[in-house]
Amino acid sequence: MTAPTTAPGIEPVSAPPRPRRSPLPRALIAAAAVIMVMSLVGHVANAPDFGSSGNFGAALRLAVPLLLAGLGGLFSERVGIVNIGLEGMMTFGTWFGGWAGWQWGPWAAIVGGIVGGALAGGLHALLTVTIGVDHVVSGFAINIIAVGLTRFLATKLFVGQEGASQSFGPAIKGTLGKFTMPFTSGGKLFGWKTPDALGVIERHRWFFVSDLAGLLRGLTVELSWLTVIAILLVPASAYVLWYTAFGLRMRSVGEKPTASDSLGVNVYLTRYIGVLISGGLAGLGGAYLVLETSGRYQEGQVAGQGFIALAALIFGNWRPTGVALGAGLFGFALAVQLRSDASVLGLVLFVAILIGASAVWSAIQRKWVVAGVSAVIAAWFGWYYAVTDKVPTQFVYITPYAVTLLVLGFASQRLRPPAWDGKPWRKGQST
Repeated sequence: MTAPTTAPGIEPVSAPPRPRRSPLPRALIAAAAVIMVMSLVGHVANAPDFGSSGNFGAALRLAVPLLLAGLGGLFSERVGIVNIGLEGMMTFGTWFGGWAGWQWGPWAAIVGGIVGGALAGGLHALLTVTIGVDHVVSGFAINIIAVGLTRFLATKLFVGQEGASQSFGPAIKGTLGKFTMPFTSGGKLFGWKTPDALGVIERHRWFFVSDLAGLLRGLTVELSWLTVIAILLVPASAYVLWYTAFGLRMRSVGEKPTASDSLGVNVYLTRYIGVLISGGLAGLGGAYLVLETSGRYQEGQVAGQGFIALAALIFGNWRPTGVALGAGLFGFALAVQLRSDASVLGLVLFVAILIGASAVWSAIQRKWVVAGVSAVIAAWFGWYYAVTDKVPTQFVYITPYAVTLLVLGFASQRLRPPAWDGKPWRKGQST
């Protein structure tokens, strides 16, 4: 055989590249399928509030601090620094946010939370980037330091103030205000209360349509301005990381720092910036807890949410939209605990259906082991739903963790952290 040739002076014609299909249609179909299942569960379990706007609204409020801390972890790990210290950074955010809010009001609390988290992020960057401490050790050290240092600061600055102690800060005066979407959700426009179209549809209890209206209404009613900011940070983070030169440098440092260094990228500076952004966002999550849950600093306010945010980050495959989905999953499971026993039972049925669908999909792809294990788990959830009248709240609380473990165990081949995540690097390395 001879190699194909072309006439002199004529460039060989290559096939045009196949256009990249947008993931949006597939995501919309998946979202519609999930809402369909939720509507079915609400009718079968006789739990009308399972897909209600109140449930979705509570889920959003519980998901926001997880979302902010998860986005923080995303920026850190995209530059190659594992951030186990999200818990401590959120803790610093609660104290600094509570102190600044007590002094100057709620908007100052937001700034204080960002600064407090960024200070902890700077310490993490110093230990990991400059000194070369193991990332996990540094993160756990920050978590421990945060508990002791915030208690010390509370003792020095809060004790003796009215209504404050070592464990509680003074109350923050004022609020951020609320936002409700006009016309769709009954928000005010120039002082006039507009119609609540989604509320009308939701109250009719139509299959699928009312649950979709409940979801949209829950995401547009009585939102604090900090919640609005947190939601907008998801597309903003995606744009920065994937559509700007700065984001390209950050991702290249997390993938191949030596190659980035050879192209003139300051790897150390880029990593510092990524970890500082990470700390600031985690601290903002801490400030959210202060402003939206208690109106003051409270010791132990974070209560493990930094670790849940880390799980949401892994669940979301180190992408902003994935982090948002992971945070929403945890927030929804936590919100269900606040509803009726029927809704709690509905969550068990909901999980059984989702895992059963996962088993069918795995079987179609000929992944027989995954399909078999998923089918067994789905059958157990279905059996538990059939024989149980009331589910312990502790069971509901562990549901998102169980789902995360399933994702990590069965879809690990699809999860891809940055290639240099957690690895030490020094200028001049050959690899």
